[in-house]
Amino acid sequence: MRDALTAHAARRVSEITALGNDYTPVGEMLDERAFVNGIVGWHATGGSTNHSMHLLAMAAAGGIELTWDDLADLSEIVPLLARVYPNGLADVNHFHAAGGMSCLIRELLGAGLLHADVRTIAGDGGLRYYTSEPFLDGETLVWKDGPTQSGDGNILSTVKKPFSANGGLRLLAGNLGRAVIKVSAVKPERQVIEAPAIVFNDQSELQSAFRAGELERDFVAVVRFQGPAANGMPELHKLTPPLGVLQDKGFKVALVTDGRMSGASGKVPAAIHLTPEALHGGPIARIRDGDMIRLDAGAGTLEILVDDAEFLQREVASIDLRHYHEGMGRELFATFREAVGGAEKGASVFGASA
Repeated sequence: MRDALTAHAARRVSEITALGNDYTPVGEMLDERAFVNGIVGWHATGGSTNHSMHLLAMAAAGGIELTWDDLADLSEIVPLLARVYPNGLADVNHFHAAGGMSCLIRELLGAGLLHADVRTIAGDGGLRYYTSEPFLDGETLVWKDGPTQSGDGNILSTVKKPFSANGGLRLLAGNLGRAVIKVSAVKPERQVIEAPAIVFNDQSELQSAFRAGELERDFVAVVRFQGPAANGMPELHKLTPPLGVLQDKGFKVALVTDGRMSGASGKVPAAIHLTPEALHGGPIARIRDGDMIRLDAGAGTLEILVDDAEFLQREVASIDLRHYHEGMGRELFATFREAVGGAEKGASVFGASA
């Protein structure tokens, strides 16, 4: 099957190029309808929060204005239909065995949540083409209708019986700026956290404090200078394990960062991609150890509980970022760090602004 699909894909690639018989330029596929479809699919599967930047950057490159507000609005009306890691125990193989993408797309199309009339790399069949699946008839690759219902309701459900009424992505706003949070794997009692801040300038600092036993308490971890202009916004995947351990011990913990985390943010409430970032003088650069921070995913708020006048008079923190910018070829990306827009603009050079 894999060999047959590889050969089929190679033929299709040659057909849709400018020299092929079915030229299909990317600009004729990636219109507003296609982006809405992508966002709906993302929410329905509880996908990675990385998409809150990638989709915006892709749209901006094509001249389409897509915002965090759009993503949050769609999240409110798209039900969560898949329980796949990290918002479930199943992996993608289990998901495929339960019906996979063909079953999911059929369900979303039936509920009127997707645009069927889009052009795709597969041809003129629109999105309904993707409700079929490949099979081998001898050595011939054929396409047949995919499953019409889930084979495992614990992994893939229906619009009428979703795991959640919404996709789990929330937009947070307040006097600390704007951020996104994924709550599909966060228990309801963990979605409101009010605790004192502990400030770190690198994920390794938090790990060191955890190993030293200095974090056995309620707190909000503030990890800053991790935005696109500061250091290219690396994945902060090392934060989840220690915070998860502390949460399992019964402590109230949360994360606030101008950095990036993928879907692995998981069960710990995490206000991520905070903008403006610290390097651009965002409010996160004024936070001090002990400041009370309140994260309320239900209300969509992220606030520092400090007198406004006193907070605005504070000096903006700064650190030496040379270790992020030098060595291993990092110097090559200096121009991008200087030109890149904020996370809310997709960390893109298209229409870039902090």
